[in-house]
Amino acid sequence: MKRKAIIVSAPSGAGKTTIVKHLLGMFPELEFSVSACSRPKREKETDGKDYYFITAEQFREKIAADEFIEWQEVYPGSYYGTLKSEMERIWSAGKTPIFDVDVLGGINLKNYFGSTALAVFIQPPSMQELEHRLRHRGSETEESLRIRLDKVEKELTYAGKFDRIIVNDEISTSSNKATVLITEFLNTEPQQPKE
Repeated sequence: MKRKAIIVSAPSGAGKTTIVKHLLGMFPELEFSVSACSRPKREKETDGKDYYFITAEQFREKIAADEFIEWQEVYPGSYYGTLKSEMERIWSAGKTPIFDVDVLGGINLKNYFGSTALAVFIQPPSMQELEHRLRHRGSETEESLRIRLDKVEKELTYAGKFDRIIVNDEISTSSNKATVLITEFLNTEPQQPKE
């Protein structure tokens, strides 16, 4: 029997990481699923905690060796994915993995786990608010901001592929809604596929 998993996805800047951190603080049985990525480590990030930082070449070798549940080339030469070994690490510790992934990664994970996963889409209240949040971060150039916002418009069209949608207009309200959904999901038996 497959074990449960929780997937939290959103366009960049919609607040998914803040909500995931809230959920990790609320539920001791959850364990953050650390994704692998080929981008350089940022100043305050820790290898093995924020991401498993590997080179694009190492990433392609792991793809060829079928070591990923899901992966994608998010931008040319920039890979992200979920290692099978990461699931085994979490499940062998008796925990439930929680994913903080982009929208296509979330859809791929939901397709992989099926009814044993709860997939939650965090939606920004508006494109204008999202642009404001991304500008406020101060980590984007005008060009990278344009690329990101174009990607967001496409990602918003996938919201219906998720089990639940939370519109994040106010972070504490959205975090509380997520807490209710996760409590409900963790306390129900997953539907077994019919033979």
